[in-house]
Amino acid sequence: MPSFEDLHVTPAIAAALTRLGWNPEDTAVREVVPTTARGNNVVASIPPSPAYATPSLAGALTRLREGARALLLAPAGQLDEWGRLAHTLSYEAGVRVQVAHGTARAMRRLKADAVDLVIATPETALSLLSRSALQLDAVASLLLAWPENWDEEESITALMQDLPRETQRIVYTSASDRVDALVDRYARKALPARTPGLESGPTGPVRTVSASWGRRVAALSELLELLDPASMVIWTLDRNYHHAISQAVSLTEPELQVVTGDVPVADIIVAFDLPSGERLQQLTAAGEVVLLVPPGTESYVARIANPRRPLQLPGALDGATTRAASQRAAIVRTLETGNPDRALLTLAPLFERHDAASIAAALFDLWSSSAPVESPARVPDIPATAKIYVGVGKKDGATANDLVAVLTKELRVERGKIGRIELRDAYSLVEIPAQDAEKVANALNGVTIRRRRVTARVDRGPVRPRREGPAARPARRT
Repeated sequence: MPSFEDLHVTPAIAAALTRLGWNPEDTAVREVVPTTARGNNVVASIPPSPAYATPSLAGALTRLREGARALLLAPAGQLDEWGRLAHTLSYEAGVRVQVAHGTARAMRRLKADAVDLVIATPETALSLLSRSALQLDAVASLLLAWPENWDEEESITALMQDLPRETQRIVYTSASDRVDALVDRYARKALPARTPGLESGPTGPVRTVSASWGRRVAALSELLELLDPASMVIWTLDRNYHHAISQAVSLTEPELQVVTGDVPVADIIVAFDLPSGERLQQLTAAGEVVLLVPPGTESYVARIANPRRPLQLPGALDGATTRAASQRAAIVRTLETGNPDRALLTLAPLFERHDAASIAAALFDLWSSSAPVESPARVPDIPATAKIYVGVGKKDGATANDLVAVLTKELRVERGKIGRIELRDAYSLVEIPAQDAEKVANALNGVTIRRRRVTARVDRGPVRPRREGPAARPARRT
């Protein structure tokens, strides 16, 4: 019988995997753990939930030696979820984890050499890199969490430019066809690892509950109160949250169970972790299924489950009711203490053509959907921007990534200062803060992009021809 130690995992991390309920005899575990522990590049096709990354993350953490680090890039809403998982796996192994919601604490700990695993968004990682706090030559493993859901692929371009070739790349995805270009560019020769029955659907009907990663446990209590089922089973992928769930709901009653693996028949089956398509079919065979759906996972759920019926939890409904009452109170105060003359004068023509209730509803919609407007004295200063003309474009094979790479790597322009990039056939326009535009344009002039020596200057807009003589005068209106 194989053990996790046989799969090249350190004893401390192997003990954590066992406590979480992972089985070294499972085929997927036997394949992915030694593959990542040996430093191979991997593309893991799994549901968009960090729990499925536990075996591969364990292998990557095993590779960390003195002076080496791992970098995990994920969306902001997932950072704490990844942090909990990494801490559970590595606490006894002595791996030091830093979840970087910002740069201040992460910079201090990195410069003090007190971090082994950094968990951050791509933007935060780029900021740490630009401030010389993060040294890419010390990164042994780079993990990318569902990059198909990131706003722009180019957000990791500057990081990848300086990443050593020997750095391990692990890509987690639930839509492998949408990351093919990224894998070809940054994770060549990556070995595939796929969750069995990832998308065997769609299966339905199912009920869904929107819940952030941090509110899934609290959502269970609200769901129990809302449905009041005669029997309920809560399915999880592993045991990482079993204790927290036990504290949140009363598991002393025989009708309530928390399980991994096979699920007994019950009135309600709650999938705490997102299931694979194959697992969802098993869950729906046991009872009515409710899926907890964190932000960013909606498209995956749509592929495996149909039809879907959303549920509104009491806690969220109470919050909406409270906000509505607060808005009504503000309207009453305005009616009782305000001066409506100017507003009535503005609206008078509308009252002649539309029902007063419809006008009020339209105004409320505008009011509630618009950001509050501050007085001019309180509006923060917004730095002006300028565009730099760069003499290379689509016909030369140039891409936005090429321009970003040159600006950040060669000219050391901070990634946050680079705005919109417009690619035209023969040239490109790059948005830069106005105070830096002249300096950046001068530095960019003469740089080689796609084997073309480019010219660059601050763009002044289209040149208008001068008009001379009487013919240039506009016709006088009568």
